[in-house]
Amino acid sequence: MSTSSGLQGHPQRWIVLGVICLAQLTVLLDNTVLNVAIPSLTRELDASTADIQWMINAYSLVQSGLLLTAGSAADRYGRKKMLIAGLVLFGVGSLVAGLAQSTGQLIAARAGMGVGGALLITTTLAVVMQIFSPEEQPRAIGIWAAVNALGFATGPLLGGFMLNHFWWGAIFLINIPVAALALVAAVVLVPESKNPRGDRPDLLGALLSTVGMAALVYAIISGPAHGWTSGRVLLTVAVAVVVLAAFAYWENRVPYPMLDLDFFRDRRFTGAVTGVVLITFGMAGSLFLLTQHLQFVLGYGPLEAGVRTAPLALVIVALNFSGLAARWTKRLGMPVSIGLGMVLMSAGLVSIASLASGGYAGTLVGLLLIGAGAAMANPAMAHAIMSAIPPEKAGVGAGINGTLGEFGNGLGVAVLGAVLSSRFAAVSLPVGLAAASSAEERRKVTDSFSAGLEVSQLVGAVAVLAGGLLAAALLWRAERADSEMVVAQ
Repeated sequence: MSTSSGLQGHPQRWIVLGVICLAQLTVLLDNTVLNVAIPSLTRELDASTADIQWMINAYSLVQSGLLLTAGSAADRYGRKKMLIAGLVLFGVGSLVAGLAQSTGQLIAARAGMGVGGALLITTTLAVVMQIFSPEEQPRAIGIWAAVNALGFATGPLLGGFMLNHFWWGAIFLINIPVAALALVAAVVLVPESKNPRGDRPDLLGALLSTVGMAALVYAIISGPAHGWTSGRVLLTVAVAVVVLAAFAYWENRVPYPMLDLDFFRDRRFTGAVTGVVLITFGMAGSLFLLTQHLQFVLGYGPLEAGVRTAPLALVIVALNFSGLAARWTKRLGMPVSIGLGMVLMSAGLVSIASLASGGYAGTLVGLLLIGAGAAMANPAMAHAIMSAIPPEKAGVGAGINGTLGEFGNGLGVAVLGAVLSSRFAAVSLPVGLAAASSAEERRKVTDSFSAGLEVSQLVGAVAVLAGGLLAAALLWRAERADSEMVVAQ
């Protein structure tokens, strides 16, 4: 059994990284492809709006609820074992989803895929930390993060292509050969690693974290549809608060906690997690609204809109695969890299908000700025979180990173969507345009929607900027404290 491969890293680490990225890509593609298939699912499975919401939410609720538990299980029982289990569950779930004959079957399959997705998200990053030396970790994490962007960009394109040539089930069945290839490669190439202490499983902590996070994410998802003051949402928020408070109380007292709350006393850790929440809040909400702007205001189809958002991901892929972003981070230091990256992202959102009404040129400038900023900030924050946690807890660290990302994503879409709704009275732009009786009224509806989008993008820009400055300040203070300690010794 190995817990690490030493300071030189695992001899086949770059090949193993390719396997890990392939496994990660299966999860990411599935998240983005499903959105393109919504019209087909509505038509061919006679799915209601509620059915569609549950097809999406069943996956995200299960995955976000299980991330911490999955990371803890990987540390205890072996990261390779959990990676293999995740690929098997995801592949089987994809097969069931692709052959589903009813909305109920598809929702159940999506929930099963969520379990596999949670295992894959936590184990892939944890394995990266185990097989690479500290000097190579920033570049390796950069490539891992670039694959996330690649999934975001290629998902809608792949989905549009598949739906143009095959039936809707093909978007799930295409996961199977990818998962099978990653499974064989993982069995042959990925080294096993786990916590050498073998802490006793924290079963109550696992239950409380799963229920609490699932309730919190469900409340965020339900808020825009049912109203933030509705009984359903308030009850779910209350359950989330009570259960997560009980989780924190329990973790402070159990001898072998699943999540050591002392991590939050490390300024590097708190700075990075603050940045993750705010960056995903601003980015997820803003990009969710940007796709609506491209389709409803500028008039692009789903596939065209996907092509026009691709420059963001391509910049991230180019800067991280080439190693440029990792070299900049090494030269500038982690606090400056995170701060500068999030300033660039914030500037990109401002560009989209202020120039998008004039056509695609302003949007393109914004996407390029966001991509350059994300290429620097995202890997640096993931590395800051993982390096602030003991190597034997790498799975839990990856679970924290994933959980905060899910939380920020859901909150960003909900809050920035609410900002848009407060400025735009209609249920949606298509509904507002359908109700308009003249060209002048339709123009007023479109202008109102554009104004709401502009305000929402600016709110996202402020959140990203605040996250960057706060994260950079906390990380700088932590590094200064560490250097003062070294001098004192």
